[in-house]
Amino acid sequence: MSKPVKNLIASAYAKEFADLSGAVLIDIRGVEANDNNALRNELAEKSIKVRVIKNSLAKGVFAGGELEGLNEFLEGPAAMVFPASEDTSVVGVARELIDWAKKLENMEFKGAVMDGMTFGPDEIKKLSEYPTKEEAQAQVVQILLTPAQNLVSAITAPGKNLAGIIKTIQEKLENGETIAKVG
Repeated sequence: MSKPVKNLIASAYAKEFADLSGAVLIDIRGVEANDNNALRNELAEKSIKVRVIKNSLAKGVFAGGELEGLNEFLEGPAAMVFPASEDTSVVGVARELIDWAKKLENMEFKGAVMDGMTFGPDEIKKLSEYPTKEEAQAQVVQILLTPAQNLVSAITAPGKNLAGIIKTIQEKLENGETIAKVG
């Protein structure tokens, strides 16, 4: 491959991967063409892209950036799977690939990077179990709301208890029962 072609490819990588903070590397050698197309099409519907990359060019582009951790996994054929929009996260990518790995026996994980953290081939399942950004935000909101909910419950509990006692007294009086003084 000529130097100008390599420069064009490296430039294309730099543009396409510039805003990424993470991706998953897989090896899809041996995956049948129909399965490969089904994988790519289904992932594309979920805003996930798959790119077969040239390792030596990718290493140069990744050096010093968010994706530098992937360089240690760039041996042999590699396809990079990454979010195509802000609505998709690397965790979502990992979850989708875990599901696909069950269907495709020849697909292998090489590694992943997310926000500066590197995950080896055996740790992709662990990555898929992380909460997505939206899930983490919901957990934080729930944690912040819990003390307020407890306070409201504590404030309203005596009133609810009193209302329950009055209702019981009312029901007993309506049924003609006498109310004994508790002493």
